[in-house]
Amino acid sequence: MHREHTKTVKIGDRVIGGGNPILIQSMTNTRTEDVKETIEQIHRLEAAGCDIIRSTVPTLEAAEAFREIKKEISIPLVADI
Repeated sequence: MHREHTKTVKIGDRVIGGGNPILIQSMTNTRTEDVKETIEQIHRLEAAGCDIIRSTVPTLEAAEAFREIKKEISIPLVADI
């Protein structure tokens, strides 16, 4: 199989593109404003093998929660705004 060489993008300490290994990402389905539940779900996803987590940030309250969530996890977190 032929893979195209693409531009590399760094997300936290992970690198995608440019022939790097494929990374698994998932998206939370909790309300981002629910910090405790979102953190718990992220930990479960990470334990299942996720490399990158995405979470929605549709409100100012979610943006403030995002900051708190980031403090409690070690996996790269991407905001879907």
